[in-house]
Amino acid sequence: MMMEREELLDKVIHVDIVQEVEKKMLREQEFEDLALFFKMFADPTRLKVLKALFEHEMCVGDLAHLLKMTHSAVSHQLASLKKTRLVRSRKDGKAVYYSLDDAHIEEIFQKALEHVRER
Repeated sequence: MMMEREELLDKVIHVDIVQEVEKKMLREQEFEDLALFFKMFADPTRLKVLKALFEHEMCVGDLAHLLKMTHSAVSHQLASLKKTRLVRSRKDGKAVYYSLDDAHIEEIFQKALEHVRER
């Protein structure tokens, strides 16, 4: 059973701080979108695909060879990354080339890498 807002505020020690922070919270959909975004970074294979694409636009066959994976496995990861707008594709004849959707993705990756290397 959820407590009423007034009951909850009775239990808060620093009401002013809570109210100030509450104003700066995101909408629920934004939290869900962020969670999905970070979920894409939670898989080592997707991280390898992203790292390769930081260096150069690549097609599925080249990525599959580089990562020692099947075309199907790479395509599956690329579909997830494309759905969440981390990568984009362009067609050139029969070949489809993948690249980062924008520079923010590499910046986020590099910041996270800096953090894990601090140990």
